[in-house]
Amino acid sequence: MSAPTLLRTPLRTAAVALAATVALASPFAAFAFQPSSATPDERNLDNHNAYLNRDGQSVHAPAHSLSGRAPDGATARCRDGTYSFSRHRSGTCSRHGGVAEWL
Repeated sequence: MSAPTLLRTPLRTAAVALAATVALASPFAAFAFQPSSATPDERNLDNHNAYLNRDGQSVHAPAHSLSGRAPDGATARCRDGTYSFSRHRSGTCSRHGGVAEWL
């Protein structure tokens, strides 16, 4: 085998490995939690409480929507009907019966 032929095999192997890695990683990226940066419309919520999350950020506490629609910035609907604005999946809706639906 000549030198160019010997180089093609490792390059082809590397290209196939890279393509496989991208193909396998892409479906999982769709499930990554992406919290909304939108702020809720306070007029549409039944409470105006907030808490500090584990990152030290102020987050609107779970609240019922007065309109019945998911408020801007909500990331989950809790089982008790409140909407959560959590920025992390861990602990979301923990005092509201758990997550009924991720938004």
